Amino acid sequence: MDVYINNKKIRLKPNKAIGKGGEADVYNIGNGKALKLFKQANHPDYQNNSQQQRTAQERLDEHQFKLRLFPNNLPKRVICPQELVTDALGMKILGYTMEMVAGAEVLLKYSDRTFRQSGIANQIVVEIFRDLHTTVAGIHLAGVVIGDFNDLNVLIKQKEAYLIDADSFQFVSFPCRVFTTRFVDPLLCDRQSLKPDLVENYANDSDWYAFSVMLMQSLLFVDPYGGVYRPKDPSKRIPHEARSLQGISIFNPEVKYPKPAIPYKVLPDDLLHYFYQVFEQDKRGEFARSLLDNLQWTTCINCGTEHARNTCPNCSQTIPAPSLPKPIVVRGTVTATRIFSTEGIILFTALSGDKLCWLYYEKGEFKREDGTVVLSGDLDPHLQFRIQGKSTLIGKQGQVITLTPGKSPTRLAVETFDVNETNRYWTYGGQLLRDGQLSSEYIGDVLAEQTHFWVGSNFGFGFYRAGNLNVAFVFDANKRGINDTVKIPSFTGQLIDANCTFTADRCWFFISTQEQGQTINYVYIIRPDGSIEASAMAKAGDNSWLSTLHGKFAAGNFLLAATDDGIVRVAPQNGQIVQTKEFPDTEPFVDANSQLFASQQGLYVVKAQQIFMLKIT
Repeated sequence: MDVYINNKKIRLKPNKAIGKGGEADVYNIGNGKALKLFKQANHPDYQNNSQQQRTAQERLDEHQFKLRLFPNNLPKRVICPQELVTDALGMKILGYTMEMVAGAEVLLKYSDRTFRQSGIANQIVVEIFRDLHTTVAGIHLAGVVIGDFNDLNVLIKQKEAYLIDADSFQFVSFPCRVFTTRFVDPLLCDRQSLKPDLVENYANDSDWYAFSVMLMQSLLFVDPYGGVYRPKDPSKRIPHEARSLQGISIFNPEVKYPKPAIPYKVLPDDLLHYFYQVFEQDKRGEFARSLLDNLQWTTCINCGTEHARNTCPNCSQTIPAPSLPKPIVVRGTVTATRIFSTEGIILFTALSGDKLCWLYYEKGEFKREDGTVVLSGDLDPHLQFRIQGKSTLIGKQGQVITLTPGKSPTRLAVETFDVNETNRYWTYGGQLLRDGQLSSEYIGDVLAEQTHFWVGSNFGFGFYRAGNLNVAFVFDANKRGINDTVKIPSFTGQLIDANCTFTADRCWFFISTQEQGQTINYVYIIRPDGSIEASAMAKAGDNSWLSTLHGKFAAGNFLLAATDDGIVRVAPQNGQIVQTKEFPDTEPFVDANSQLFASQQGLYVVKAQQIFMLKIT
């Protein structure tokens, strides 16, 4: 597609797309700049949706005036529009250019416990929010309201927080009409509704409400209305989405606190009291800066608990220091045996045949399951890991290094990579490649720098999306050729996460997207010929087996998934995926973040610092 900047033609290429949201596509145009291109009403993402087409046209009509009047006195951390992008006549505004924040992560990742445990300390998060606080206060001082303030429009680079999507900011006569369910202030919604729906204009207070939501979920790995509300009185039950409207937060005694979250007692009383007032009692106003300035994290020398209080919340309450569970525990039909634990963090696990292999980090060293040190150095959340037998693959910034005992390390230039039991697979320069007998072997063409893929023992699956392109494909693990006719519905929202797990003849493809203010998780069962056997969807955090994407194990025609209430089994039935069995006796040994691996010996359960073997009789 061709667009114009100051009458100069710019050709936008799909392989230069760096972002795709519900309202626009973003391209890298070089020289440290990005270009945001608004989706037109006839964009394929809005196909067969007249409401989205109408909203897109209204948004474009407004931007013809709004962008020309955009304020020029905002803080430096706001990624503001720089040059207008137009059609050939220079009359119609199609988008704008902006500074590109390279090497940044969305703030959403900082509420992901797995990402955070790979090298981002709580005190760094505090410093990030101090930086963000300064920017939010500066925006308000300029007479502007952020409006749809959420964890996908904040980019983190080192300890600095940048705000993007500034075109949706609210100023003068241009209200912000979009909202994200988890961050919209319930005081601006119909409190009697069954889910948040913005009915009033944003204000400074609503920005600070969203700031509090983001801070809580980044410190505790649970949002204010997470967990499961199970009132003793059945008449008080309400839909999960209505909890923010009714002020039923994690502090409510009838809310079951999610297992993967950090217990909130690690926070100081003044911050907890503030959160309670905001989320239970509708307190509003600027977030008190002192709560951040006084927030200092430390680790208890007695029990190892990391906390931000004057005294350890465990030891000061004379609660025995947490100790490892007994090596063998029996619950009903389940016997759980702890087979590994570390003071550090388990980074990656994989089955090699019927044996579980893992990589963990402890005291400055990356180690394999037998204690062999494969590398020394600091943790880095941007490192990617794979295990192939005795080999450990570590990737970062376009390279992957393969470390095998007794052999010299080998390096590959890659964009993305994966392995199965026999080969490495990677994309580079628009090609999907694998190990060959003498050198790399070509499998097929993909879209450079935009392709995601995974591979199982017999076949692989991948997809790429950029601009108007939405392509999904399968490929044989041992032959040349790509079948790019997989008919997965186009994803219209912003991609949050994706994952795959394989059996010999099925691929369970999970994807999470942000759509119209909500995070939706999908799963598709894909056969080697590219046909779709079944599908399902759920809202993230709804406490179902599909509320998370990772850690599930596929076998035969079913899938095992861990939840806070125990392990469940799901399977395809008539094009849908339904829950077919529950294993409630596994409840003490798993949570929604546990990874599962089945073997002939039993079921491995992998947590952040421990691995258990479960045997169910």
